[in-house]
Amino acid sequence: MPLIPGLAAGYTLLIAYASLYPLSGWRDSGIPLMAFLDAGWPRYFTVFDLFINTLGYVPLGMLIYAATQTSRKPKSAAVAWLIAGGAAICLSLGLETMQNFLPSRIPSNLDVICNSLGALIGASLARWLQPRLLDIGYLGHLRRRHFTAEADTGLVLIALWLLTQLEPNTLLFGTGDVRRLFDLPSAQTFNPDGFRVVEGAVAGAATLAVGLLAAQLPRKSRFGFMVLPLGLGLMVKSISLALVTQPAAAFTWLTEGSLIGLGCGFTLIWLARRLIPAIQSALAAVALLFATVMVNLAPDNPYLEQMQQVWNPGQFLNFHGLTQFAATLWPFLALPWLIMYHRNDPHV
Repeated sequence: MPLIPGLAAGYTLLIAYASLYPLSGWRDSGIPLMAFLDAGWPRYFTVFDLFINTLGYVPLGMLIYAATQTSRKPKSAAVAWLIAGGAAICLSLGLETMQNFLPSRIPSNLDVICNSLGALIGASLARWLQPRLLDIGYLGHLRRRHFTAEADTGLVLIALWLLTQLEPNTLLFGTGDVRRLFDLPSAQTFNPDGFRVVEGAVAGAATLAVGLLAAQLPRKSRFGFMVLPLGLGLMVKSISLALVTQPAAAFTWLTEGSLIGLGCGFTLIWLARRLIPAIQSALAAVALLFATVMVNLAPDNPYLEQMQQVWNPGQFLNFHGLTQFAATLWPFLALPWLIMYHRNDPHV
């Protein structure tokens, strides 16, 4: 899948999930579906709500605009802008209408306006940036020079993995926890020593998996590029914790178990840096599978309860649903790609 259309499709799915989260309790309220459009302004809203609802659709407008320009028959700038804005408006209107059937969600005409405004801002930014940065500009030249066309899906996976690091209440780099989808209890009780081992195992295996996945993307593998996504992931995790809890909590991921896991993971990446791509891909798949299993076997962490006293997920329902869905889904998207894709190499 081409990079830009893949990102647009993936981001659309994430917005849909976030807007309909938690996807439970569906029922017909008996209210006319479009009644919210002329119901007047919502009684309660905050500037933060308006900002988030606008900001969330800015990337969507940019990606849809860019996708129309990277197709086989690129559209004119004005047509692409209209397509991006119209598609995002239809998406927002459709999702707000579906919220009529969810007891935990309230459809809002103000949300539709903010979403539409964000998409149009994004499309306008893309219209200005594309000749300078995107496929026909600097970034496009950079991608074609350093990456093969077949690596586009891998770049999408790396971008999605960085999004998963915005999920604040998970183990460091831990993804694929399916227990919350089925409301399953923890497999074992909490024990500090045992939890430290699990925490280190998850961090180490996930570090190795992401680093070796990144190794498959450039035309020539470099150790710096293998660890770059991991450094960005730690930065995103720290920023997320600081924003949704408090600045002092930015480095709560910096535990003994996580540090040991990171050290082991980076060491293994360095040792595996010269292996042929097929072996690197196989090791990444095994490490990812192991990390996912350990995440699902990990006991509940009581220390997260202290953080949740500061952070109320209900205040960030769309944000929480978006990141949680991405974190749950990611290893099940990355694993098939690792199995099927191998970077061109004379040894393969």
